[in-house]
Amino acid sequence: MDAIVSLCKRRGFLFQSSEIYGGFQGFWDYGPLGVELKRNVREAWWRDMVTSHDEYTAPDGAVSSFDMVGIETSIIMNPQVWKCSGHYDLFHDMMVDCRETKKRFRFDQIRGRWATNGEAEADENKRVFITTDAAPEEAVDDTERRAAEFYEVKKKYGKKFFAEDSTIETVDMSWLGPDAAAAGKSLDGVLALGASKVGTLTEPREFNLMFKTIVGALGTEEDAAFLRPETAQGIFVNFKNVCDSSRVKIPFGVAQIGKSFRNEITPRNFTFRSREFEQMEIEFFCHPDTSQDWYKYWRDRRMAWYKAMGLSDERLILREHDPDELSHYSTGTADVEYAFPFLDDGEYGELEGIAHRGDFDLRSHMEGKLDEKSNPLELQLDADGNPKWKGSGKDLQYFDDQTRERFTPHVIEPSAGADRATLAFLCEAYTEDEAPDDKGVMQKRVSLKLHPRLAPIKAAIFPLIKKLGMPETALGIYREMKAAGLNVIYSQQGAIGRRYRQQDEIGTPWCITIDGDTATDGAVTVRDRDTLEQTRVPVSEVTNEILSRLRG
Repeated sequence: MDAIVSLCKRRGFLFQSSEIYGGFQGFWDYGPLGVELKRNVREAWWRDMVTSHDEYTAPDGAVSSFDMVGIETSIIMNPQVWKCSGHYDLFHDMMVDCRETKKRFRFDQIRGRWATNGEAEADENKRVFITTDAAPEEAVDDTERRAAEFYEVKKKYGKKFFAEDSTIETVDMSWLGPDAAAAGKSLDGVLALGASKVGTLTEPREFNLMFKTIVGALGTEEDAAFLRPETAQGIFVNFKNVCDSSRVKIPFGVAQIGKSFRNEITPRNFTFRSREFEQMEIEFFCHPDTSQDWYKYWRDRRMAWYKAMGLSDERLILREHDPDELSHYSTGTADVEYAFPFLDDGEYGELEGIAHRGDFDLRSHMEGKLDEKSNPLELQLDADGNPKWKGSGKDLQYFDDQTRERFTPHVIEPSAGADRATLAFLCEAYTEDEAPDDKGVMQKRVSLKLHPRLAPIKAAIFPLIKKLGMPETALGIYREMKAAGLNVIYSQQGAIGRRYRQQDEIGTPWCITIDGDTATDGAVTVRDRDTLEQTRVPVSEVTNEILSRLRG
């Protein structure tokens, strides 16, 4: 992972936000190559999911089509939207604060191991949870180092405080269950990061993840609003507008790509968990009787998309949520998860969630109260039993003019993170192997084996030398490809082998070299990044050749 992060900075994929001022945790800037890669991810998603969707085959074999349309909604919405959606009451993480260091931690991300010092006289030193924020491969050694410091022994004796089968574990809400005290599990025994003694953490408390802001000049509490924590609600509140303006018929989907904001307590793992991120979401509206079939359709289709874009079967899983981990609105959710290199072996990080949201959202924005089964009503009712957060009062039901049926549609939501997908494609593509240099000597080669549709640069055009008409021919090809809409670059500096390796490192699929034979045979050499195969292609056909390979 360190090598990938280094390449991203060196080659202009990603930079720390506000880096010249020391950075700003949880925020990232995309450089010249990164912005092209992420744009290609978005465009591939939009084309495959919205503009060129295929037909649907039902379980009974019937084939039908469906509409997909797009929308772009504002980042700041009426605060009532978030109250009726449940975010105002329910969208929170549990956090703890360290009284000594004044640092804040997300409770379920406190990792470490139990250490025991049988010779210690003070009870608090007999059993201590040594925390760590080190990378997975370094976490065990880091806890042993911290234990040695805490018990004031030499570093080499740090191992003796841990049982042989001791492994890194993560704090979660069940960790402080009713039997926690009997098991010796108490926050009083936690050695927080940076702390010199145990027992410095506060009890876990709720922390709402929405960014609060002020709209208007007065700045009173009545002017408070929120940056959206998801793009989905903008689609739901526009459901009727979309139906009336575009004449779509159920089943149909509404897609949106846009920024969302979550005030993460501890952003981590490069761009995986950030405070500002971009989502690619679809809300697919369907009849309640067919919603389970559509849920399976979108679950399988989204999994197939990641594979088609280059993620390997070995590092991808489709995980159905257990009933006790479902969101309050969901009757079924599956996550597409990827084995990121910053995770422990056997662990996966979420790329996308495909959720069966039922009719929760549309009903909430109509009525202002939640489903009794999916969420306790007392969270939304005032002392008199009336809805605490009033809905819009608008009729968001769907009327089928063919069957004359009126109903509240069910919704299937494939919700993907553009930043996480971009990070996964980078991690999957990063490859180290060997290739011959200009003298035929095998050298280490770093390459990004990105899917050609995702690659920031589609082709690099090289004149072998700066004379004999080669630069002129190369520039002609360069301009022709630019006119065809291909993002290509031209370079005549350096040895040809070095230029090849530079392009391999940024993921360019093909390099086109104009050499001494071009003037006589009218052809150029096209080198493939992954196979290193070199083929001769006529100058007049090289642009169409690259376009054909991209389509293939």
